[in-house]
Amino acid sequence: MNGTTNGTTTGATNGTAKGAPSDGDVITTMNGAPVKKVAGSQRIGNQLRATLMLQDINLLELIQHLTHERIPERLVHARGTGAHGYFEVTDSISDVTSADFLQRVGEKTPLFVRFSTVAGERGTAETVRDTRGFAFKMRTKEGILDWMFLSTPVFPIRDGAKFPSFTHATKRNPRSGLPDHTMFWDYFNNNQEAIHFLMFLFSDRATPIDFQHADCFSINSYRFTKTDGSFVYVKIHVKTNQGVQNFTAAEAQRTAGEDPDFQTRSLFDDLEAGKTPSWDVYAQIIDPKKAANYPINIFDATKTLPFEDFPLRKFGRIVLNRNPDDSFAEVEQSAFSPTNIVPGWALSPDPIIQTRALAYADTQRHRLGVNFIQLPINKPDHSFNPLMRDGAATFQGLGATPNYFPSSFSKYGVATQYAQPDEESWLGTVVDYESPLVDADFKQAQVFWEKTLAAEPGQQDNFVSNVAGHLQSAVAQVRKATYAMFTRVNADLGKRIQTATEALVAGTAPTKPAVAAKSAIANKFADMKLADILAKKQSPDNNSHNFDLFAHKEWSLT
Repeated sequence: MNGTTNGTTTGATNGTAKGAPSDGDVITTMNGAPVKKVAGSQRIGNQLRATLMLQDINLLELIQHLTHERIPERLVHARGTGAHGYFEVTDSISDVTSADFLQRVGEKTPLFVRFSTVAGERGTAETVRDTRGFAFKMRTKEGILDWMFLSTPVFPIRDGAKFPSFTHATKRNPRSGLPDHTMFWDYFNNNQEAIHFLMFLFSDRATPIDFQHADCFSINSYRFTKTDGSFVYVKIHVKTNQGVQNFTAAEAQRTAGEDPDFQTRSLFDDLEAGKTPSWDVYAQIIDPKKAANYPINIFDATKTLPFEDFPLRKFGRIVLNRNPDDSFAEVEQSAFSPTNIVPGWALSPDPIIQTRALAYADTQRHRLGVNFIQLPINKPDHSFNPLMRDGAATFQGLGATPNYFPSSFSKYGVATQYAQPDEESWLGTVVDYESPLVDADFKQAQVFWEKTLAAEPGQQDNFVSNVAGHLQSAVAQVRKATYAMFTRVNADLGKRIQTATEALVAGTAPTKPAVAAKSAIANKFADMKLADILAKKQSPDNNSHNFDLFAHKEWSLT
């Protein structure tokens, strides 16, 4: 794959986007006047060294538009791709939610999905070690519903005020402008509730082959609500039907060097070839009364809930069937927010989802302007709010419609509201609270190491080498604290990481990290060509499934 595949070429020449030219169209200036020489410029004298004239409107517009083409990139999830498809109800779930789009088995709701890495910038290679974002925008009859999920079932923080520090620590050093592994590990050494997340991040699950071969999870708890005021808490799990396929660290780095756009290319070419990747959608239903006394706080995004206590309930599937017509207009300008909800789906007291509700919509206004919701990719099929008027680049004019409410001159009203449940009545004392670190924070990480990775041949070795290859760049003080953190998960794990890391630091390891510091399983790929590595995409040999991680009863214990 070298950037000139049939899929890429076909997509570039045969797009069907709105505004695409028809036969007989000519190039014009911005105001619609025809341009006679697109590549020419007005000069005094018919020669190359002649002076250009500022009256050349075509030249001025071309250059001035070019210098304004780029918009601020996303702070996180900057590198992404996307696709169109639909959500289909496969099993009834109307007993727990009144959401209209979930009431009828077989009903299909159009959607757009944006896939992304999280920490890297827009030009980052796609196969790097990172979580993957799955942002779904569903066009329901009652409005836009956004789901913002991740490829890991847990999050590194549970206190919203830690968002800035976590984000900064996973990006570049503010002085050098370089990735800083000392900064990275120092942050996590001082915020060890993230240990469960780190176990996923440094396993091979954080280097998926592509988006089609990865699962995703809501991480946060939401609510399914009904018109009578009843509700249940819910976590969503999205399981790939292509099978989970992961790179080793060596394979991921090799692919990043030879084709940094591999995951975008893989999705684009699959869709251009007529393939329709799909995912089954499950709900973990949590009764509010059970949640109140359960040993795991269901609003703690660093924890998972075991299937034995909260079984999965299938209710839908997601199918992708079409590439975007314009990557910038649809992928880059797509804007997602947890506040894009519809009746029957609601936020929960989860402090991370409450913080995300503030951050997401606000960052879209920074990137795209106050009227970002009016862009075609974001605009719902129907919306009306005369109180939200004007602003830069508005496309809607409401004329004499009163811009206040209520008004004796208006004929519009408000929708019938759901009944308010008793559980939503809040009374308490305002306090500044930061969740403390407790021994229970290491329990699920311990199970992941001792049961999940132990059951997968070579995965414990890969985990150790993945951590060592990254940690070796940190200073000694930070390395020592990191060994202690992993020792709290498992004493042997901490010792193995220390031994492997210090061997790399001393230069006594057989080879150096990343491509070099790899397990015996990864070694067999060292001399492979990229095409051989990518053949794994079609191989049934690497189908260990993330969903197996929730089977352990021990995960419900504190």
